[in-house]
Amino acid sequence: MIKSSELILNPDGSVYHLNLQPENIANDIIFVGDQNRVEKITQFFDSIEFSTQKREFKTQTGIFKGKRITVMSTGIGPDNIDIVMNELDALVNIDLKTRKPKENLTSLNIIRIGTSGSLQADIPVDSFVMGKFGLGLDNMLRSYLIDEISEIAMEDAFIQHTNWDLKKGRPYVISCSEKLEKRMESDKIFKGITGTAGGFYGPQGRVLRLNIQDENLNAKMDSFDYNGTRMTNLEMETSAIYGLGKLLGHNCLSLNAIIANRANGTFSEDPYKAVDELIGYALEKLAE
Repeated sequence: MIKSSELILNPDGSVYHLNLQPENIANDIIFVGDQNRVEKITQFFDSIEFSTQKREFKTQTGIFKGKRITVMSTGIGPDNIDIVMNELDALVNIDLKTRKPKENLTSLNIIRIGTSGSLQADIPVDSFVMGKFGLGLDNMLRSYLIDEISEIAMEDAFIQHTNWDLKKGRPYVISCSEKLEKRMESDKIFKGITGTAGGFYGPQGRVLRLNIQDENLNAKMDSFDYNGTRMTNLEMETSAIYGLGKLLGHNCLSLNAIIANRANGTFSEDPYKAVDELIGYALEKLAE
């Protein structure tokens, strides 16, 4: 039995941070970072059956073209993803009354929809990027046993290419769900490596008043190429979602609307339109 200090439940029996009970979620789930983006997606639903919010975690479940879908805001960063992924898994794979894992496990389909900046000049603003791999620059996932799910050869190549300082921890690479990759792919989507940083400023090469450990790291990441697969974008959640998803047996995929191109210094003239188009694309694919 899982102790109450390890799996914390609210007085109503819901999981502690997400404030959800098993019947509140669908098997198809869309992640967004910003709580205000949840309703930008559910506004297209035919109906909404459930809605709740606790802290930055806002959840709505409803029907889109006959398909039951949950939309959830995760907040920012790998630490939040650790909470969201573990509590979602508990909802479907742990009996919350007996506090024991279920014998028959459920596999969720989880798609992250976000915005990002492109690292490559030929990936223009207003395009879509699919993270075929998530490359984690944070250390969160290293708290788990990940060697069996990691792309170790790609990790080694990245470490060598960037002259990575291992005092910051070893980067990790996890692939996306092949099932969702096939379900969501099209000619209009670029594929590559989505980098996941543990912070927004120094970890992504931004300098305000503090010097950073490697001021050339962004340029090194831009030029990283592993067997024809390049770094496409940099954000703060994808690799953590991929890693915990694989460990827990869920299908995960990250899609980003490119609203800026760092290589040529351009920014989308209508970033909201780009995001709405990605939302529409993902919903239609999920409803098929």
